[in-house]
Amino acid sequence: MRDDGDITRVLVGMGREGQGNMHRLLPLVYAELERLAHRHLYSERSGHTLQTADLVHEAWLKLGALGRIEWKNRAQFFALAAQAMRRVLVDHAVRRKAAKRGGRRQQVPLEEGMLVSAAQADEVLALHAALGELESINERLARTVELRYFAGLSIAETAEALEISPATVKRDWTMARAWLHRELSE
Repeated sequence: MRDDGDITRVLVGMGREGQGNMHRLLPLVYAELERLAHRHLYSERSGHTLQTADLVHEAWLKLGALGRIEWKNRAQFFALAAQAMRRVLVDHAVRRKAAKRGGRRQQVPLEEGMLVSAAQADEVLALHAALGELESINERLARTVELRYFAGLSIAETAEALEISPATVKRDWTMARAWLHRELSE
């Protein structure tokens, strides 16, 4: 990964100058985005044809569509990238469930059709619903889960992104995991 300072400088410049500098950011963050996408796809069934790069590109498009953002640091960027990847997976799971229930059928490329199995679609949707409920109860706990689990940020990086202490992140992480475990077990 490149120097965090390089990434932050480009991000801050993008905030001042607009999203036109996204082309300067991509080489700095691509390897880390691939790592995040691989992490997301690791739990998918083996043998699917979706490549890590496909998820990176879909998330990149979502990030590019955000418009003007006042970027603060790399942790904020990767948190939004993780959210974008999560949305790609959730959107696909919703489409897959709709098709399973006889929804309007549409022709999709084979790679997209292999993204999430029917059973995994239920799991992705259950996790998404549980995170939505957690967010309505305690937004910081939900953000902590997104940053730690989906973005793969460390305790220190999560603390920086949320502007709280590392000890608070540890407590929030423990509480959020326990809450999600209980919700998803029921």
